[in-house]
Amino acid sequence: MSSADLTAAARIRNAAVELFARDGFQKTNVRAIAAAAGVSAGLVIHHFGSKDGLRAACDEFVLEILARRARAAGTPDLLREYLADPEAYRVQIRYMSHALADDSPIAQAFVDRIVDDAEAVHQAGVEAGTMRPTSDSRALAVCGVLIGLATLTMPPALARALGQEEFGPEVLRRMSAPMLELYTYGLYTDDTVLRAAAAATEEMKQS
Repeated sequence: MSSADLTAAARIRNAAVELFARDGFQKTNVRAIAAAAGVSAGLVIHHFGSKDGLRAACDEFVLEILARRARAAGTPDLLREYLADPEAYRVQIRYMSHALADDSPIAQAFVDRIVDDAEAVHQAGVEAGTMRPTSDSRALAVCGVLIGLATLTMPPALARALGQEEFGPEVLRRMSAPMLELYTYGLYTDDTVLRAAAAATEEMKQS
């Protein structure tokens, strides 16, 4: 959607997301956000009450988008999401990276949301017979989220590791099949490593 088609509140929110992502939350002020959105500082306050109120709206907006994209990690849906608006995707990643670095409430809410989603998806899959059960559903969800978070918080490094200049369609394309192979077939050919880990855990409990 073009800037002209957005409501004033949406333009302010989008401008704030971009400036928060670029400069951080503390360094960005209401006047800069208003100028970027093409509105007055008074209108920013009118819509959001304060800078903190605006940040809360931005947090929820980015949280919803990135939670959906984290759920799509390793699937064609993530590639389609990226191709729809690559620059917005990069801005949202930078925004959440700032939040994670600050260990802000939105960062915890984001992690909690996607872990809850991952656990629910796994439990539904087990009930439907499409996924294998696990000894610890919550911990498995956290492991899956670790992979999803990497695509959200480390895109430049991941791109370079695959010989690309920037995170884009080619990186997502190369990651999709191996990711699904890992989930579908597993990695090890037998349970030797699993049994060794279980034995080590039991020894730790007894020591």
